[in-house]
Amino acid sequence: MNGEDLPKHALERLQGLRRQGHPGGVFTSDLSVNEYLLVRDAGFEPIGLVVGSSIYHIGYQQGAWRQSMEMDVLTQAMYHARELAMSRMDEEAQALGADGVVGVRIEVNRYEWGADMAEFMAIGTAVASRETPGKFRSNTGKPFTSDLSGQDFWTLLQAGYRPLSLVMGSCVYHVAHQGMLQAMRNVGQNVELTNFTQALYDARELAMERMQMEAHEEKAEGIVGVRLEEKSHGWGSHVIEFFAVGTAVTPMREDHSIARPQMILSLND
Repeated sequence: MNGEDLPKHALERLQGLRRQGHPGGVFTSDLSVNEYLLVRDAGFEPIGLVVGSSIYHIGYQQGAWRQSMEMDVLTQAMYHARELAMSRMDEEAQALGADGVVGVRIEVNRYEWGADMAEFMAIGTAVASRETPGKFRSNTGKPFTSDLSGQDFWTLLQAGYRPLSLVMGSCVYHVAHQGMLQAMRNVGQNVELTNFTQALYDARELAMERMQMEAHEEKAEGIVGVRLEEKSHGWGSHVIEFFAVGTAVTPMREDHSIARPQMILSLND
């Protein structure tokens, strides 16, 4: 299966969604009510929930006990699997004629099939511009992708910016074990564990650098909503994936009017 092929049942589901040329369909969305209304107020119509999935076998790599190092095999596997899921979500958005996908989530799920297997899933709501179809697509002509909430998406557009693409960087890193003599010397002491500090620092920097490179390739002005996630995914306590993800943005106009913050009284319990 590749990014250009969608399952039969996915195509059947997409045919029933509301889109250009099919106004009698229904839309589906994982947006909250407030997000849905703000996306519409921003000039976009939600079309349908789009999903991409990849069940991936993650290879094996042995780390050296006393050496901090990147686990290249695992890094490549985690990155490629997410790219496959994202590309299939993009294919569904393309099939709907969407201008973009908002509220994108990338999830990693493990099942009982095996410790070295995982499902990578990308999910979001495809949207289409009411007044200027095609204007908000990325520089490569594909629908934009963004993990911003509906509220943040509305605010971004009001300020004169638009999303280009969800950009990400990954680094799976083996953190060297502490030697027994060193551990004994640190008993009862307040002291920085420099080998641990340096290893985690290097791994985060690699993940963030790769995310920035994707933004450069998109010709973005910057990245908003950056998140740094750290998970072991069952590899053990000394092997950690550092994952950086955010939305690359670009200005739509030279003047940027920023609305003044207003105090809002919530009526919720």
